[in-house]
Amino acid sequence: MNYTLAELASHTGARLNDASFSDLVIQAVAPVQTAKAGDISFFADPRYKKHLGDCHASAVILSEELAQGYKAAALISHNPYATYARVAALITPADMPASETHASAVIHESAKIGPGCYIGPNTVIEADVVIEADCYLAAGIYIGKASKVGRSTRINANVSIYHDCVIGQRNIIHSSAVIGADGFGFANDAGEWIKVPQTGGVRLGDDVEVGASTTIDRGAIDDTIIGNGVKLDNQIQIAHNVRIGEHTAIAGCSGVAGSAVIGKHCTIAGMCTIVGHIELVDHVHITAMSLITKSIKKPGSYSSGTAFEDTASWRKNSVRFKQLDVMSRRLHKLENKS
Repeated sequence: MNYTLAELASHTGARLNDASFSDLVIQAVAPVQTAKAGDISFFADPRYKKHLGDCHASAVILSEELAQGYKAAALISHNPYATYARVAALITPADMPASETHASAVIHESAKIGPGCYIGPNTVIEADVVIEADCYLAAGIYIGKASKVGRSTRINANVSIYHDCVIGQRNIIHSSAVIGADGFGFANDAGEWIKVPQTGGVRLGDDVEVGASTTIDRGAIDDTIIGNGVKLDNQIQIAHNVRIGEHTAIAGCSGVAGSAVIGKHCTIAGMCTIVGHIELVDHVHITAMSLITKSIKKPGSYSSGTAFEDTASWRKNSVRFKQLDVMSRRLHKLENKS
């Protein structure tokens, strides 16, 4: 879709640097290196200011700092990247087919489907499911008994949503995600594993995004709860009874063990592991490949992974690491003698 710069400024809350550019039409978004006439791009890092003159976009999105002295068309924003995201969503909206139920879909007679929904091929909707208005359900989706999908939610191909799950409004769930499978609950009796029934559900808030092949287990007794605005990347494991606070983001291949509680506005980088039954307060930021083994009670950034180095050095340092306890004891004895 095409928008004028004035319209984009109005929709995003950005400021147009010169009213004479108000009627300039933007047709697409593009990266700085390949942008051409009709495109809009963005600069967020002051280090790239020297490249502004080489950008061929019709307009750019800039911070106040970068906009100083810039004479060509620009939208000025305190957060250029976020403004770019809003512009991109306007210009390239997600494709939404016309309201339709494919002939191969299997829908129980007690299910309730709201107006404006698209139900794709080979989708199965069980008894007492509620699908609210304007939802998009792609091919091969399964939605179990008594689950609910909120208004304007988009569920991509081959997603499985088990029984008694609640999906909020405006969610995006990517292909092959599984929501509501049994948590890993077993009691050991003289070496034999006895399955513990998982009787809770899963509750996703509004504006949640779940990445491809991510799994969110149902609760053992209470529900697993994902707060409003949470963003989960691909191939993440969320175990039973986990609670994730609003607007927290977790990157790919991370795992959160059972009954862990993660606060609001946290960021968890890729390949992190959070053990069960601990709590992270709001505004905690975990760097990549970290193992979190106890509760974090103070906001801030935390790390546990080690930086890479050449293999020969890593092997030598690994040996030294194993000797730390012995070295510490020897040092303690020397200090006591002095």
